[in-house]
Amino acid sequence: MSLTLFLNGARGRMGQAVTRAATEAGIRLGFAIDAGDPMPASIETCDVIVDFSTPAATAGLLQLAVKNRKPIVIGTTGHAPEEKRRLLEVAGEVPCVWAGNFSVGVNLLFHLTQRAAHLLDESYDAEVVEMHHRFKKDAPSGTAARLVEIILQERKLTAQAVRHGRNGITGERSSREVGVHSLRGGDVVGDHTVIFAALGERLELTHKTSDRAILARGALRAAQWVVAQPPGVYDMQDVLGLRDGA
Repeated sequence: MSLTLFLNGARGRMGQAVTRAATEAGIRLGFAIDAGDPMPASIETCDVIVDFSTPAATAGLLQLAVKNRKPIVIGTTGHAPEEKRRLLEVAGEVPCVWAGNFSVGVNLLFHLTQRAAHLLDESYDAEVVEMHHRFKKDAPSGTAARLVEIILQERKLTAQAVRHGRNGITGERSSREVGVHSLRGGDVVGDHTVIFAALGERLELTHKTSDRAILARGALRAAQWVVAQPPGVYDMQDVLGLRDGA
């Protein structure tokens, strides 16, 4: 399918990776802008918006998508929970894929984490560990946040169960908590591990990304998929057909 993209965040690490992947796939960039660039009033010549920028830009970009009735792919992370809930209401007015990670492997990790959290009871302590490069601005990563969200949903826990690291005399670990730990250093593209630890055994599910090209190709796959969908908010589980155990 031949597409013309409007890319927001074009000079960032992911934006540059998307640009290279689009060139390799024969996908045209109609607009490629970054922070500080003026937002075009109309993007009629573009088929889909792809965003890898900053949380502050998302609201304006969604307004542009709704105004022009264009589908949108959002890979920006770091939104506050209440802000994201408001933005998702707007995003549902057009076809929208919103995902913290576009890797096929990571989305399989989401699927496997859901199955493990469903099958393993609370005697298996759940912890999520992620590591990214020193330049990453938000923590935990969008991928780690989604992994935690999956575990909370399966175990019917609220956000109050999340423990962001531990320090001092914390006492014994409760079975009704989920730990999340963010490491930063060097040029690590993205490592994520989900741990289910019981007395006597431990299950670890790990995914490591070594090249942003895999994320960029996944985002373009989402862009090609979403242009044929009705209005609504989707994620990569929908794009890959992994929803409901598929």
